[in-house]
Amino acid sequence: MGSAAAARIGYNVRPMSRYYDLHSHSLASDGTLSPTALVQRAAAAGVDVLALTDHDDTSGIVEARQAAAQAGITLVAGVEVSVTWGRQTIHLVGLNIDIDYAPLQAGLARSRDYRNWRAGEMGRRLAKHGIEGAYAGAMARAHGRIISRTHFAQFLAENGHAESVRAVFHSFLKPNKPGYVPGEWATLEEAVSWINGAGGQAVIAHPARYTMTASKRRKLLQEFVALGGAGLEVVSGSHSRGDNFSMAQLAKNFGLLASAGSDFHGPENPWVELGRLQTLPDGCNAIWQDWQFDACGTRRAAS
Repeated sequence: MGSAAAARIGYNVRPMSRYYDLHSHSLASDGTLSPTALVQRAAAAGVDVLALTDHDDTSGIVEARQAAAQAGITLVAGVEVSVTWGRQTIHLVGLNIDIDYAPLQAGLARSRDYRNWRAGEMGRRLAKHGIEGAYAGAMARAHGRIISRTHFAQFLAENGHAESVRAVFHSFLKPNKPGYVPGEWATLEEAVSWINGAGGQAVIAHPARYTMTASKRRKLLQEFVALGGAGLEVVSGSHSRGDNFSMAQLAKNFGLLASAGSDFHGPENPWVELGRLQTLPDGCNAIWQDWQFDACGTRRAAS
């Protein structure tokens, strides 16, 4: 899709400006494209600045950087960290991180260990429900260091237990469903400290997806800001247009920068695609407003 057509539809494209997509996944976690293929798809879709934010893993960043240099786009080193807050799982995206920061890598390794234990437990629970081979099937679909719920969903959908990956989550992997295992992730304080310590900016991912009361959401944002959180993913591939405006107002109310990310996992999910994000609502302060990049496309501190 050309930039002119995208602008008419209201996507996040403006003449003579960069197009940012700051939330995407590769085979290093639960995406279905290699880091190279992901970057190439982003470039073909008109994305100028792409963040690779795999779940609890940064192993795809080096390959993605090399591919971005060849494709002529900027790659932002990122990660998506799972957090347990108020008995609920919240995701934080860390942008512009130093992937060699030891405390961050130690925390991510701990999360990966838990993910792999959880995968085994999910397989056991699904087997008790009469679905054999789910763990082996999920493992066969995992090309990185983690086995995620998405890999289980792919196996279950492909074997006829639900009509789509999305339907699997509702039927098997949500609370009170056969394959659900409660998360026991990092605390909000830990995750923000890892990201900030790595020189990055912490962003609450797809905030409209979390089922919580308005007062609980305010409490989350208050704690996040107090801990040094930087931004809110105002525009997301899973948000409606109304969600975007609601999240924009929350970002303004709490003094948070606004981010935009598709949460792209692969072409198998046509409802979420690279290069099709709507514009940030008016009045938002974009998280990238002060970013500067060197000749190699690496972000450096603003002078």
